[in-house]
Amino acid sequence: MHSGDTILHVFHLTGSTSLESVFLLADAHVSHSVPGWITIIFAVLLTAMIVALALEEKLHAKKSIIVGLFAGLCLILATVMKLLEFGPVELPDHTVKSLPIYIPSIDWGVITIILGASLFVEVTSRSGVFTWMAIMLTRKSCGDPWRLLVFYGLLTVLFSAVLNNVTAMIIVGSLTTVSLKKLNRSELMLGFLITEGLLTNIGGLLTLISSVPNIIVGKTAEISFARFFVVAAPYVLVTTGVTLLMARSRFGIRGLNTDEEKTEARRMVDSFDPRESIPSNQFFWFSVASLVLFIGGLAGQAALPFGLDQLEMGFVALFFAGVVLLAYRSEVDKFYSAVDWDLLAFFASLFVVIHAMEHAQVLAYIGRGITAMLSLPPPGDSVVLLSSAAAASSVTDNIPLAAMLAQILKTIGTASDSSYWWCVIFGANLGGNITPIGSASTVVAMTIIHRQQLKLTFGGFVKTALPFAAIQIILAAIYVLIAV
Repeated sequence: MHSGDTILHVFHLTGSTSLESVFLLADAHVSHSVPGWITIIFAVLLTAMIVALALEEKLHAKKSIIVGLFAGLCLILATVMKLLEFGPVELPDHTVKSLPIYIPSIDWGVITIILGASLFVEVTSRSGVFTWMAIMLTRKSCGDPWRLLVFYGLLTVLFSAVLNNVTAMIIVGSLTTVSLKKLNRSELMLGFLITEGLLTNIGGLLTLISSVPNIIVGKTAEISFARFFVVAAPYVLVTTGVTLLMARSRFGIRGLNTDEEKTEARRMVDSFDPRESIPSNQFFWFSVASLVLFIGGLAGQAALPFGLDQLEMGFVALFFAGVVLLAYRSEVDKFYSAVDWDLLAFFASLFVVIHAMEHAQVLAYIGRGITAMLSLPPPGDSVVLLSSAAAASSVTDNIPLAAMLAQILKTIGTASDSSYWWCVIFGANLGGNITPIGSASTVVAMTIIHRQQLKLTFGGFVKTALPFAAIQIILAAIYVLIAV
């Protein structure tokens, strides 16, 4: 899932699985024979889990408990049905260790990037740096909510393109809550946060390294970094503008029209002192420097010298979290208590579920079904492939899905300039905007929304986001048919 990257939108953050191993995993799932009735059972379990998450509030259960229960059931059934391989496993450093089956199932890079980024933002926010940034952007907007949405929307896309969706959503979400509270416009917060969550997945399309499906499909199709950007940038630019305009209409985020409104807004923002929340100049500039290095470290992690690139982005996030925690070294427990452990448990459990689904060939059958659609006459084949990839990635992990489809396209001899590759890229990324579990960033957005005590259910998110996702997917289909 993009999300259901669920969630792995962050392969380039983690590097926890090599591209080669992803491809081998996809091949193994396609070739390994599993009785159809077993696949049906696990498909039903996946459907039941999605329904349970949709009814989260009615069940009065946290999402970590719901997914954790299904993770346990999946592990029990997969073990009884002999779908899982127990015993020693080879780690990335080529050492062989015996671990519980659910340990290698979890992408610990995703867990560490969320934990590290959350702690980093929590600590640096005490310096006033985010409040300062929020006030400066608010002043630049002259208190105009529409202009502020544009500023934050563009910032979200930029951060998602050069960092990762999770970190982008955490940082921009923090800025948003501060700004709107300062403007006494908290009623707009829900619309802002949903829009930012959706824009992270659009920003994830901008470059070859912005998301995991981009890396997998781009490598298989031999698409260069420059060509990827040239092809994707026009779509990202147009769709960002369309999404912002839709958000303006859907959430009632209008600009200031009358002179009276503009005068009052300017009076309000002029009264904001960017330095009012800075307790210490020394700690403030320390946090600014840490933030710049943090963003630079994440953006350039793959290019670090002396083999440091092997430490992966999760380490970068945790390292900088540890650095800034030194400022509160005697009271770090209060920051640990502020971590959203429910979110981390949800991700860990979801990875276990997806791991079981892979071995039960649920993803393989989804891939085969999509492959059958390639026999349709053009342009139906491209449209159906793109929309089906989007639908599939909204409820399951888009990394093995993208790997499987990329391998299938390669096997049938698809040319590197074929639009099929871009159908998979657009579908795998944009599918994360359909459900709140379809993307790591939308999960984080939902978490921030609930933390601000804003009401939005699973069904409410789908109802709100579906028109956005539909337009984005339609625009992608048109773009692929006309420009690619």
